[in-house]
Amino acid sequence: MLRRRALDAGVYEVARQTPLEEAPLLSARCGARVLLKREDQQPVFSFKLRGAWSRMSRLDPLQRARGVIAASAGNHAQGVALAAAKLGVRATIVMPVTAPQVKIDAVHRIGGSAVEIVLAGDSYSDAQVHALRLQAERGLEFVHPFDDLDVIAGQATVGLELIEQAPADLHALFVPIGGGGLAAGVASVIKQARPHWRVLGVQARDADAMARSLERGERVALDEVGLFADGTAVKQAGSLSFELCQRHLDGIVRVDADAICAAIRDVYDVDRSVPEPAGALALAGLKQYAAAHAGCGPLAAIISGANMNFDRLRFVAERAEVGEQREAIFAVTIPEERGSFRRFCAALGRHDITEFNYRIGDSARAHIFVGIRIAARGEREQLALRFIEQRFDVLDLTDDELSKQHLRHMVGGRSPLARSERVYRFEFPERPGALPDFLAQLHPDWNISLFHYRNHGADHGRILVGIQVPDAELPLWQACLARLGYPHCDESDNPAYRLLLRA
Repeated sequence: MLRRRALDAGVYEVARQTPLEEAPLLSARCGARVLLKREDQQPVFSFKLRGAWSRMSRLDPLQRARGVIAASAGNHAQGVALAAAKLGVRATIVMPVTAPQVKIDAVHRIGGSAVEIVLAGDSYSDAQVHALRLQAERGLEFVHPFDDLDVIAGQATVGLELIEQAPADLHALFVPIGGGGLAAGVASVIKQARPHWRVLGVQARDADAMARSLERGERVALDEVGLFADGTAVKQAGSLSFELCQRHLDGIVRVDADAICAAIRDVYDVDRSVPEPAGALALAGLKQYAAAHAGCGPLAAIISGANMNFDRLRFVAERAEVGEQREAIFAVTIPEERGSFRRFCAALGRHDITEFNYRIGDSARAHIFVGIRIAARGEREQLALRFIEQRFDVLDLTDDELSKQHLRHMVGGRSPLARSERVYRFEFPERPGALPDFLAQLHPDWNISLFHYRNHGADHGRILVGIQVPDAELPLWQACLARLGYPHCDESDNPAYRLLLRA
């Protein structure tokens, strides 16, 4: 039934059949033939217009007269805006306040006078709650971004194209998952025509509602989702998309932000285009799978979108080296004596230095924060052994979030005055007033002994806070954390913090 509905979706009135491209450089590095399905080349730079058109073109005259409402992090919004303008339907689109400005501007440009944009909430799920409230108040028709049979049928047309384009011996196809509409549609039609192909979903580790749902056998709602891959930042998968993924999907691969950043650069290396984080998600999963399955057959990934905020490229560039395992980060302690630095440099050999931070603070020892360019993960262990051979203490920080986000900019910050200091990492939506709101809720009697914030050009901010809370007031501090409601992590026992910052 879904295949027939997809064939009748009429998506090519607004969408184009996108190419499945060879990626020779990636193939050589992954040890398998790599193919990229370029949905980032659609008129709205995302596959989402397929589902939006499939749904809205089927509206009856009364529904069109009432108008529609949608919630979206940005890409579905552009599809709805395009369909609204082409069909002459009024559309109200609710987007989270964290939506990249490039997507908000695109919705305005594409929809014109046919579209009203409302900003509400920090994630897609928050925006959806607001949209449903407006729907009830205004009597509008809701156009769901993923949990709707017509929307899923529209996305399934990507799968129909792949059946015709991909080699018969394709080993696995990788599909990004947020709410699951694309994966549900693609997996359903592919498993009917090519049951021997593996179809694997890919999710960000901090936005893995579908993965957890499939593992538990029922839909799981996340309290918080990571915002880096905003296009897939969904707290709960759709009921229909979950059912179809449960039936047809072969599994899910989870990836972190560094792997996504590396995949963004990989696509740039292919043809100088820049996918958004959610758009590169499937490729990140493909690379992770290829590394664990040497000698497998051809692999394909859907590059699902390219609505990237330019400012976010700073963060991507900074983290891509680590995500590609081309940079290792160490804290190395050497004696504060003659000849030590020479031995440290000798241990580095001919490796390029990507970062070097040092500040004298101890008459006996020097703590150095160093980034080193490497060609493969195994070189990290080799470098650590070289330092140890020189009788240096070494701490590998390559996978440590605290170090990569904050400490690399703060080396040398020990203070004997920071008694009773507790250190926390926080994430919060990068919206106007978020930082002052955070500070306003802290107890006025607690002294902030350390604070680091750096704007990464992303839609979520990261801060590191050192706050002096006596043991007797810990219950009050825990209540404050609960009231703040931001994702946080206690880093007070982090070995890098204890080595480089704690007195």
